[in-house]
Amino acid sequence: MLNVYLSGEIHTDWREQIIDGAQGLDITFNGPVTDHEASDDCGVAILGEEPNKYWHDHKGAMVNAIRTRKGISDADVVVVRFGDKYKQWNAAFDAGYAAALGKSIIVLHGPEHQHALKEVDAAALAVAEKPAQVVEILRYVLTGALPG
Repeated sequence: MLNVYLSGEIHTDWREQIIDGAQGLDITFNGPVTDHEASDDCGVAILGEEPNKYWHDHKGAMVNAIRTRKGISDADVVVVRFGDKYKQWNAAFDAGYAAALGKSIIVLHGPEHQHALKEVDAAALAVAEKPAQVVEILRYVLTGALPG
């Protein structure tokens, strides 16, 4: 079995594309909470309200970090997606954390981010542009089978 952590951009269906494409493979997928509001508010929902936005965000970041660290630590492969619309600083941090742990990393982004992400790409074992390419990498890792 392969344990894969899907990190990064939460505004498109790239996770579902990978999970659907990997049907039948012995893979367990994990990742962050992708409900943006729930992720932002988890700290105050659990630990109590904060009138200062900094501490509101800080509580959420700390609670989310528990989930993220566990997911990345348990992963065999970490897929990090950088989307087009937003800067995913958290995704870059996740990639660095995964690299520090010696995890196998697949980075997923379009060609427009090649220069900005050159250091992240250099730490990865593969850089893909499409979720289907990630699926084929995972299939190859598990079965040795090439596409087609």
